[in-house]
Amino acid sequence: MKVGIVGLPNVGKSTLFKALTKNPVDIANYPFCTIEPNVGIVKVPDERLEKLAKMSQSAKIVPTVVEFVDIAGLVAGAAQGEGLGNKFLAHIREVDAIAQVVRVFENSDIAHVHNKIDPQNDIEVINTELILADLETVQKRISKLEKEARGQNKEAIRTLEIIKRIKEILDQGKLASELKFSDEDFELVRDLQLLTWKPMLFVLNTSEKETSDFASLREKYPTVAIDIKIEEELSQMSAEEASELGMKSNLDQLILKSYEILDLITFLTTGEDETRAWTIKKSSTAPLAGRAIHSDFEEKFIRADVINWQKLLEAGSWSKARELGTLRTEGKDYIVKDGDVIEFKI
Repeated sequence: MKVGIVGLPNVGKSTLFKALTKNPVDIANYPFCTIEPNVGIVKVPDERLEKLAKMSQSAKIVPTVVEFVDIAGLVAGAAQGEGLGNKFLAHIREVDAIAQVVRVFENSDIAHVHNKIDPQNDIEVINTELILADLETVQKRISKLEKEARGQNKEAIRTLEIIKRIKEILDQGKLASELKFSDEDFELVRDLQLLTWKPMLFVLNTSEKETSDFASLREKYPTVAIDIKIEEELSQMSAEEASELGMKSNLDQLILKSYEILDLITFLTTGEDETRAWTIKKSSTAPLAGRAIHSDFEEKFIRADVINWQKLLEAGSWSKARELGTLRTEGKDYIVKDGDVIEFKI
């Protein structure tokens, strides 16, 4: 899971990235993982892990993680290569979701690229650049498909119809994500890798003195309000120091919201060796969830023993849960739920 932190210059992107990655997960838990300088691995907070680990007397705890990527600042004209536009757009193609940092705080000492604080306008500048980049991608594909469609290629004809619908939406200044497709239709255009398909979260960079609740922005977009300057200060303190000052971080909200917009859930495994969180897409079947652990768990799946994490804690052990009848045996059609503790049989 990769979330790209984007925004105009001087809105707090790099400061947010620094605060987020101050205490990253020990990457030794994730072998074969090469981390570039602008990528930080951040654990997804999950109180269930410690509770299950205590019950199982696990030797270690392994949380699930989100990668945050600090992407170059954007300026108007990025789609035509202005500023670091080409680099910016290329990096966005590589992430799964976008966290758009929007400045809402007033501070005369920190220049705004447009010389005014206008969150809605800032959002529109960035969205416009993403739309323009997608229009270029779509137009190139239309030109190619029109040639193929002349030969009565049925797949090309259908794909052309879908892409023209996408172009209509983009021409209206809307994001491609506003269109809904059947699974079959989406497969025909998936390789376009449109920027405006990606889930977006808007991080409102506020200040502790701010009184507005930004209701209009919250109604339009999924948002998280964070005082990024305070988060930077907190990242340099110990937990004890922060507690003494009565300061509390809101970064967990951002991490969890990022997880949510990616349409992800967590299932858990627990035992003496480790208690671990595993990330899967919502609506995944048990065999597909098993693939998160190893491909054999999907290919050689027989059944899965499943119990909600709270029910397991109430029982006190796996064997007791089986004895009480709260442990269920599920087949290959079972849809895994967030918080399921699972033992796979292959």
